[in-house]
Amino acid sequence: MNSLVHSISSIFHPIFSLFGWLMAFFYGIIPNYAFAIVMLTIVIMGVLTPFTVKSTKSMMAMQKIQPEMKKLQVKYKGPENRQALNEEMMKLYKEHGVNPVGGCLPMLLQAPFLFILYSVIKGLSNEVLKNGKLVPLPRYIPDHGKMHDAIVLAGGHIKTFGMDLSLKPFSPHGSTAAAIPFFVFVAIAVALQYFQMAQMTNRNKKTGTAVPSQQQTLQKVMPILFAYFYMIIPSAVVLYMIISTVIRIITQDVMFRVGISNPTKGQEKEIQGAVKEDVEVDKPSTFKSQQQSRSKAKRKRKAR
Repeated sequence: MNSLVHSISSIFHPIFSLFGWLMAFFYGIIPNYAFAIVMLTIVIMGVLTPFTVKSTKSMMAMQKIQPEMKKLQVKYKGPENRQALNEEMMKLYKEHGVNPVGGCLPMLLQAPFLFILYSVIKGLSNEVLKNGKLVPLPRYIPDHGKMHDAIVLAGGHIKTFGMDLSLKPFSPHGSTAAAIPFFVFVAIAVALQYFQMAQMTNRNKKTGTAVPSQQQTLQKVMPILFAYFYMIIPSAVVLYMIISTVIRIITQDVMFRVGISNPTKGQEKEIQGAVKEDVEVDKPSTFKSQQQSRSKAKRKRKAR
């Protein structure tokens, strides 16, 4: 097992070092661990945001075609029609440009970054045995830089605003009061995830789009599962999740406001186009009737 972990660490070591270098760079600007993590999160989300936009559009498109999907499920009901149903569903996806797994893309892409950040944070508080004593030896960050020297001077702790961000909610904190901020971090992270999912649900209600029951269940269960996850990872990684969720909330809000993710936008354009065509078709007949009315009026005046 140890050899496997060592092999994986060796493969990812250049990536860990890159993220460690970025964190140390931001720490060099403002010597605060929270600031360094927030800035690193912004960089990561800058890479992930285009995928988040694509995923949100895919989710909205999936919800838009729910009525048609249900019709197909009724039409091809039964195990004997399973292949035909799958073929028709794939045609429907292709016709509307929908990726059925597109909604999971941000979460799938987020996982490697969580693993990398967790490894880097763990490496910051790395210790080695020297002359019979454990001494701090931070990994993945440049030696003898501001961040490296600060961690060594603090005995391997990465303290910010009185919190050691390398610790977890149930780590030894010395007192109950000292542990409270760590649980608050978890509560904020979970609350923001609920808010992000509620933001999507409320948008669907406004546009009259039905939300599948499976998605509603997932929206309720996922934050609970993540609450457990947040309990067993360093608070520095929880801080990353808090900032990344805030960025996703802002991204979704901008998308909703400008209409990028409006599932009825295409329908509205079609309706407006149809109305415009009707008006244009009616214009010649309206013009003709007006000319006929004017001719009649002239004939009446001449007769008088």
